[in-house]
Amino acid sequence: MKYKKIVLAGGNGYLGNVLANYYKDRTEEVVILSRHEKQEEENIRTVTWDGKTRGKWTTELVNADMLVNLCGKNVNCRYTEKNKAEIFASRLQPTELLGEVIRDLFEPPKLWINITSATIYRHAEDRPQDEETGEIGTGFSVDVCNRWEAAFNKYETPKTRKVALRMGIVLGREDGVFPRLLNLVKLGMGGMQGNGEQYVSWVHEHDAARTTEWLLDHPYLEGVFNCTAPNPVKNAALMHIIRKAFGMPFGLPAPKWLLEMGSVVIGTESELILKSRWVLPKRLLDSGFEFEYGDAKGAVREILA
Repeated sequence: MKYKKIVLAGGNGYLGNVLANYYKDRTEEVVILSRHEKQEEENIRTVTWDGKTRGKWTTELVNADMLVNLCGKNVNCRYTEKNKAEIFASRLQPTELLGEVIRDLFEPPKLWINITSATIYRHAEDRPQDEETGEIGTGFSVDVCNRWEAAFNKYETPKTRKVALRMGIVLGREDGVFPRLLNLVKLGMGGMQGNGEQYVSWVHEHDAARTTEWLLDHPYLEGVFNCTAPNPVKNAALMHIIRKAFGMPFGLPAPKWLLEMGSVVIGTESELILKSRWVLPKRLLDSGFEFEYGDAKGAVREILA
């Protein structure tokens, strides 16, 4: 066992499960802070909190090796005023609460990673966006990211190193985007979406987990990091890769007008598919991190294997 304790706030979703399974053999215990009770599994236990108020859960942070904050309502919904308010509150309240508690602890976590989003950068088809030269975009999803990172930086935590991890689209078997794209392919509807020219900045779930360990093991790394594979692909290319790996010879394309109609029907926003996210992990690569799944073909093959 390399570590004593890893804490995952809001860790009962897809990425939380990926991280819990990754760390269970590398740490003495994994603690998930969740609104819902859950039975202990192996060395993974759940502690209840409401994400709004202090309670017994604060003792779990004492001297933890790492806290990863994954709190936030899924943005895969219509941007109604009610949903917008919930998207903001579910990110800002827990993040500010964690910052306040960490500031006040005598022995706080050594590292606090806040999982934010690579969608903070502008729609980019002209050049890639990295931590140093990337340009912040505009619109609701960018406002969410900006206020989220501001909440993360609100409190000084001199004893706790902080990393804002701007996560790309995580690809894996169990949940997230990939099973939904695969379902389209199975139905013969796995063609390009929109004009297919928009970039997809993705990361294999195993590399997403490995990134957090790399940051934990390198105590001089802090600040903003992009967590995306070094080879983003265009939407049309990604859909072709999935079709080929699955053995589906064709896929009907979905033009922009159809996506906008369909997104209303299924209760989501077409921006999630049509925005071009061309993001590079410059700081991770500069620090010496090597991706196990650097290209989409290899990642998709592994997921389907």
